[in-house]
Amino acid sequence: MEQLYSIQEVSRLLRIPKDTLRYYDRIGIVSPSREDNRYRRYSKNDLIDLMNIQIMQYADFSLDEIKGKFGFHRMENVDPAYCREVAAFLDAKHAETRKKIARLEKISQLLDVAAEALRDLNHESDQRLADFVREIYQAIRKKEPGISEEGCHGRQG
Repeated sequence: MEQLYSIQEVSRLLRIPKDTLRYYDRIGIVSPSREDNRYRRYSKNDLIDLMNIQIMQYADFSLDEIKGKFGFHRMENVDPAYCREVAAFLDAKHAETRKKIARLEKISQLLDVAAEALRDLNHESDQRLADFVREIYQAIRKKEPGISEEGCHGRQG
């Protein structure tokens, strides 16, 4: 007979609050079996599903995305069209993540240049910072055409 786990055991094992486990059950992401006394009993497959959910949330998937694209119910015969749809979704999510990484890299560079300029405040470091800020601003303007031109030319020092 397969081992089943109580909500308390699952909460402790996976470090997921019991209220979160109840919420997942309520919205149908993971639906454990119920005993006669209505207590939730989680199978090994339920635990695997919960671990997958934690990984996907770490990867910035929303619960709606998880529920909509990833049926955590083990399917005997997986529809190839569904697999292609999920693969396309993952490709789009990957592209979105790469854009976020590129943006964060620019922010990191800006913070480095700004800190360097402030540590050694002189005309050259101030100009380097102004040039970098102008470069970022112009890149933003290309993506957001409604942003004003004012201030784009940097300051004169």
